[in-house]
Amino acid sequence: MQDQPAVQGHSPQTHNEILAVRGVCHGFDKAHDERMILDNVNLTLREGEIVGLLGRSGSGKSTLLRIVAGLIAPTSGEVQFQGAAVNGPAKGISMVFQTFALFPWLTVLQNVEAGLEALGVAAAERRTRALAAIDLIGLDGFENAYPRELSGGMRQRVGFARALVVDPALLLMDEPFSALDVLTAETLRTDLLDLWNESRMPIKSVLIVTHNIEEAVFMCDRILVLSSNPGKVVTEIKVPFPHPRNRLAPAFRQLVDDVYARMTARPVSGPLRKGLKPGAALPHVSTNLIAGLIETLSAAPYHGRADMPDIAHSLHLEVDDLFPIAEVLQFLGFADIREGDIFLTPQARVFAESDTQARKVMFADHLLRYVPLAALIKNVLDERADHRAPRVRFEQELEDTLANIAATETLDTVINWGRYAEIFSYNDQTEIFSLEDVEF
Repeated sequence: MQDQPAVQGHSPQTHNEILAVRGVCHGFDKAHDERMILDNVNLTLREGEIVGLLGRSGSGKSTLLRIVAGLIAPTSGEVQFQGAAVNGPAKGISMVFQTFALFPWLTVLQNVEAGLEALGVAAAERRTRALAAIDLIGLDGFENAYPRELSGGMRQRVGFARALVVDPALLLMDEPFSALDVLTAETLRTDLLDLWNESRMPIKSVLIVTHNIEEAVFMCDRILVLSSNPGKVVTEIKVPFPHPRNRLAPAFRQLVDDVYARMTARPVSGPLRKGLKPGAALPHVSTNLIAGLIETLSAAPYHGRADMPDIAHSLHLEVDDLFPIAEVLQFLGFADIREGDIFLTPQARVFAESDTQARKVMFADHLLRYVPLAALIKNVLDERADHRAPRVRFEQELEDTLANIAATETLDTVINWGRYAEIFSYNDQTEIFSLEDVEF
């Protein structure tokens, strides 16, 4: 980036509160029984802070960000920005999205000007401010280019320029680097932090949603960890390191480990999370991923035990990729997760050394023992004279406790696992379960 004249930048961290979220709840009506996405969320953001919202799918992070921006009204609770209640899109708040969300028929300059035009800013001032924002974010020379001519990283820079051109006090970022390749994301992340630390942006505070634990520790002053289903703030982690931060420093690595440990902590003790209800939501994790992680953890250099940050880094997995696989291993009795480490059980070590048919037999035993929905399907098929049952029989039962999408995903997951284990057959065209090898 070229050197730019300083603009009004962020202050050193102060006690001035710029954002307050108090008792925010948000849900949807499921047959008159409201399902909560967010439950009693409270947080504050002070000037000079970058605060991260870290959590897995189902924690409502993106929903919370849109409530803060005034794009969604909460079911209950309130949001105050600079002392005033947020009721609709709030002036002084800008948002950068995961997808680039550019107008493909507009040039870079016109895309950046669009927000100012919506605010009624005069054409001459729009042009001046847009050019300054483009220059600041490192896109000078591309003013007349169209989005199709730009790389992913450059398109996201346009998104940042469009957010900054309106001189926001608060910048919201919804996984702004997740759609980019690793090197591009790192470059853009570092450039943004440089602008922030040099007080060359108008923003006073940043609230960022991320799935990447290392990214959160690298960027944020505080990290708020949200639980899932429903989402609520369960812990706050302060990051004590000054910028720029060294990812390889022992203290940095230790904090990453600590965050993994907190995110994998369970309120109950014991090696397995047993007793899943038939209506419990299941992540869509394939048997290939399950077997692949078992094989990886069983082999050198792990030999049955791995530090989750290390395994995530080596396999290029983020929170929403690694945690569901690890949790599936846990409730199927193939692994134990403790303090950010994953340990294979003896059964998993046997699984890793077995041939395909032996693996199927072992998986079937664990599936019927630990996943009640699979056992329910098998029992219904066993009890019926024709050993057949329609999909809707089980889908309706799931929809009593889950949202439609979650019910569909859960049933599809069990179908995948049941087919692999050869405990039942399923015909996707007729939507019929059966005990036959092939359902016609």
